[in-house]
Amino acid sequence: MAPSDCFAGSMKAGGTTRVWVRRGLGLLGLAVAVLLGLSHFVRLRYQGRIVPLAGAPEAPVALVFGAGLAPGAVPSPVLAQRLDAAIALWRQGKVQSLLVSGDNSAPFHNETRAMRNYLLERGVPEDAVLGDEAGLSTYDSCLRAHSVFGADRAVLVTQRFHLSRALFIANSVGIDAWGVAADEGRATPWRYTVRETLSRVLALGMVLLEVKPGSPDGQPPTAPR
Repeated sequence: MAPSDCFAGSMKAGGTTRVWVRRGLGLLGLAVAVLLGLSHFVRLRYQGRIVPLAGAPEAPVALVFGAGLAPGAVPSPVLAQRLDAAIALWRQGKVQSLLVSGDNSAPFHNETRAMRNYLLERGVPEDAVLGDEAGLSTYDSCLRAHSVFGADRAVLVTQRFHLSRALFIANSVGIDAWGVAADEGRATPWRYTVRETLSRVLALGMVLLEVKPGSPDGQPPTAPR
């Protein structure tokens, strides 16, 4: 084979590689665009139902989502912020009871008990506090609030970055839900923004597929020992 033939073959192979690279990048760009579009849809779907605490509508219950514990098995700063907002709603007569929904699937990690204790220590009566120990995710918390605790109308209490997803899920599974941002007026850390972009798409898929909660019978799963 002449040197010129080898050179032409190399040019052809290089050109084919570039074509496949362009196609791959194009598909990747399309996938990212679809993901961002779906996430944007979820974010905007119930945006109008996010209200300031003073403007929250009356509802039988406020649903408070778990957000981890700090050393000493007490609510993390993020979770305490949610609980403080829920207490304010109850004191203003906006809600009659508080449903705290947390993850109790690991030994020595009982979010629901920590949330309940926090509320009781700050003057909320025991008969006004409901606890769901199988709130393993935002989806599970919303679905179980409706199917297990009978919530048809509720005020959701969480941080602003989380509210869009929570409202989308709650309203999609049968709850007439409004949302109050526990961090009203504060900036959202970028890492939460990135995480929610993906989580909103996952939430959309779970709603469309009507995924069952991780613990539908009302009992949290037993953690491996």
